[in-house]
Amino acid sequence: MDQDIFAARRDRLRQRLSAMGHQALLVTHAANRFYLSGFELHDPQCNESAGCLVVAENGRDALFTDSRYRDAALRLWPEADLCIYGSGRFATIADFLRERGLVHLAFEAASMPFETHAHLSAHIGLTPVRQAVEPLRLIKDAAEIERMRRSAAVNHAVMERLPDVLVPGRTEAEAAWEIEKLFREFGASELAFAPIVAVDANAALPHAIPGRTVITDGCLVLVDVGGRRDDYCSDQTRTVWVGKNPPDRFLTMLDRVKRAQAAALAGLRPGLPFRAAHALARQVFEAEGVAAHFTHSLGHGVGLETHEGPSLNPAADGTLAPGMVVTVEPGLYYPEWGGARWEHMALITEDGCETL
Repeated sequence: MDQDIFAARRDRLRQRLSAMGHQALLVTHAANRFYLSGFELHDPQCNESAGCLVVAENGRDALFTDSRYRDAALRLWPEADLCIYGSGRFATIADFLRERGLVHLAFEAASMPFETHAHLSAHIGLTPVRQAVEPLRLIKDAAEIERMRRSAAVNHAVMERLPDVLVPGRTEAEAAWEIEKLFREFGASELAFAPIVAVDANAALPHAIPGRTVITDGCLVLVDVGGRRDDYCSDQTRTVWVGKNPPDRFLTMLDRVKRAQAAALAGLRPGLPFRAAHALARQVFEAEGVAAHFTHSLGHGVGLETHEGPSLNPAADGTLAPGMVVTVEPGLYYPEWGGARWEHMALITEDGCETL
């Protein structure tokens, strides 16, 4: 992605910081760091950071990382604005910032560990902020949308191969592995999240973990999978019957879910409140007397992360706007025998939405 895109994003953040009354923001959330700089979309481990970014009101932005990432950072960041730290990283970061006249920073409260805050605040002033970068990420630009189209295309290709994957005798875990291989074969760099393959009653668990349950000739299977291509995620769910002559209760459940999704997709448009989007699907279930079995939000934003803003839930504040990409995934769940979910990604357009 063109470096000018990252620079423009930092300029937009600068405007937000000025309005919020902050001189600079310390960015520690990995996806936000990448969104603003192009540096390292992932941290190496859940308890280890690849580095952080400071976006300053005066335009003298700085990137901080350790020696493992020096060469990678220099491919996209000026050496004069790069700080390589070692074991005494907190003092090193603070000294580098003080030399630039920064003695107090806003920081991302949701992503900084308490221990990190304790160590860094011993050297420099810190003020917590929420949702400084995330509102910028809500609206995808043209380059992001094109990448998300390609990512969604990979997911569609995988879903078309489900009849070859969901065969009797194969366990949920074995099917999940076959699906992961297909994502790689079709161009994904990795999975966007751990795949869900759930047979019969396991499908009543919205985030079921694939296990040893065997697919049989005459069972339902819920598959929720996503991949990452060109840095951006996809997320889709399908529920199918393996074998012939699916029972009426399965057909009725799946029909209701698909009609709820169709109602939501038909109603998504700029200006629609997030909570109203959820209601579009729920109203279909209420009319059928099964709304109690719809136990989660209608969907969520997708982009650099599989789950990001906005959330289409009944308590959410905000409205849809052109450029947002959201999932539309109503579901019904019956712990005694199974569940169904049907999911597409939708791009909000100027006058409605487009299914990716």
